[in-house]
Amino acid sequence: MNPVGSHGYEHHPLLDTLVRDIASRGEGVLIAVTHELHSDGTVRIAHIRPASGVEWTTAADNIQAARP
Repeated sequence: MNPVGSHGYEHHPLLDTLVRDIASRGEGVLIAVTHELHSDGTVRIAHIRPASGVEWTTAADNIQAARP
């Protein structure tokens, strides 16, 4: 896991780069990775913005760098 800033955002190495969500096969720019507290522990959430501008979220473990 990467370091988390004081505002709860993870300093992910793929921030501001084109990524692919392996669950949905969608592609977009990784805008943020946040941490949500649940009864079972912390869940890492990736926030992705595609060219259409309609963002979606997925588990951070579901993202990988998109190939050009």
